[in-house]
Amino acid sequence: MGKLFAHAETTQGVTVRVQPHYSEDDSDPADNHGLWHYHIRIENAGKQTVQLIDRHWIITDARGKREEIRGEGVVGVQPILEPGQSYDYVSACPLETASGTMQGSFGMVLADGRRFAAAIPAFDLLSPASRRFAN
Repeated sequence: MGKLFAHAETTQGVTVRVQPHYSEDDSDPADNHGLWHYHIRIENAGKQTVQLIDRHWIITDARGKREEIRGEGVVGVQPILEPGQSYDYVSACPLETASGTMQGSFGMVLADGRRFAAAIPAFDLLSPASRRFAN
């Protein structure tokens, strides 16, 4: 399971795993447009049911332009995870540069009403062009 996901972080028994993928079909480097899909898996290894309420993303492109995105749920849902359950979704991020980074957090609520932020690990958005110039 862990090999599919290059990045993982655990907060209070909730593990967030991420695997980004550059979409060559949906990108046009000559027009300064790149698109990355990212697969997220949220796993509840805690003892209580949790619900994902909201998300906070920090996206930074290769020029240092930083954008913060906040919103309810993920892909239109606020999933509830019983202990031992996981939830997967895929979304996308466009950039005007050949690389960038993403990180953030998911706002979670435990069954007893306590709230916490489950960390989304930082991950790189790399196009084939950006990899050619990396050291």
